[in-house]
Amino acid sequence: MKQLKVLSLPYIVWMIIFILVPLVMVAVFAFTNENGSVTIDNISNVGQYSNIFVRSIWLALIATAICLVLAYPVAYILSRMEKHKQGTMLMIVMLPMWMNFLLRTYAWMTLLGNNGIINHLLGLVGLGPYKLINTSGAVVLGMVYNYLPFMILPLYSVMEKIDKSVIEAASDLGCNRGSVIFKVVVPLSLPGITSGITMVFVPAISTFIISRMLGGGSNLLIGDLIEMQFLGNSYNPHLGAAISLVLMVIILVIMTVMNQFSPDDQVLI
Repeated sequence: MKQLKVLSLPYIVWMIIFILVPLVMVAVFAFTNENGSVTIDNISNVGQYSNIFVRSIWLALIATAICLVLAYPVAYILSRMEKHKQGTMLMIVMLPMWMNFLLRTYAWMTLLGNNGIINHLLGLVGLGPYKLINTSGAVVLGMVYNYLPFMILPLYSVMEKIDKSVIEAASDLGCNRGSVIFKVVVPLSLPGITSGITMVFVPAISTFIISRMLGGGSNLLIGDLIEMQFLGNSYNPHLGAAISLVLMVIILVIMTVMNQFSPDDQVLI
């Protein structure tokens, strides 16, 4: 036991330096002003950006729901494949993640632009041009494309462990394919669903690169707002820290609610 404590020491030091200390600094900045005096004005001022919080949560929820709908059948098909094929298909799923995040988003700018490839192809059949970029739809599309693998992988890892004999037994007892999916597979894959939702929703609600590049200035999200307070013309790190603190509280509340739908042995936070 003593040896295990010694081995865990580097990780504890890492958490203190890179997790605990930054969180304390965020809290200190959120409840102080430029003079170092304690104040709650920063927290109070966050309320004026409630529309941005609502938009960010709404778009993140839409992107998460789309990822779940797309990822679930993909993960199920992967889990039922022969072992030697699963590795190849997983590599294909992971392949986009090998490319830089910015480059992937730039590619969508080229595709969705007013003179982009998609509008050009639509023009060949007499349609368009349509305004595809600098819209909320483009932001959601960027989220889904970038975060879809984070939904597929936890779903696959759970479904792959479901004993095939359980599914065969359900079929033998009279369940059709739909009943097998919704009465057997879905309940057994709940840990993967909750983990996937967490892994997609958290980065989606706090993203700023995707909204800036694909959404334009009319689709400001929480991540953009925080960046503006620290790096933009609206420099105010105290307000930025307050917004970050409120965002963390919102995420913790949502994750706590999600935990209520998880099996007892599944811990998300």
